Amino acid sequence: QVQLVESGGGLVQAGGSLRLSCAASGNIFSINNMGWYRQAPGKQRELVASITSGGSTNYADSMKGRFTISRDAVKNTAFLQMNSLKPEDTAVYYCNGQGVRRSATGRLFDFDVWGQGTLVTVSS
Repeated sequence: QVQLVESGGGLVQAGGSLRLSCAASGNIFSINNMGWYRQAPGKQRELVASITSGGSTNYADSMKGRFTISRDAVKNTAFLQMNSLKPEDTAVYYCNGQGVRRSATGRLFDFDVWGQGTLVTVSS
């Protein structure tokens, strides 16, 4: 199986920065896409940013210019650098990974997994 573990969340003042990490582990053959999503209280989960294996990125409009997604393909890790944080950025941030895993018998299967989430709180 494939697991994602997020880290780096916490409490920060408005205008501050945080860097989130998402480490993928397991019998990974390849990772095609990694993305960050967030869910604020009472709201639906929304895309923050995503990155492909080729390095192409996609951002939600409200995050453009403030957030930067990157990945270390060797370590199967994605990062989200968040600058100029606002109180409305307060949410649980989840990592998503899509790719191909290898089973114990060597067969290949697609995977689409989520991390457990990390809480980001921005105080005003």
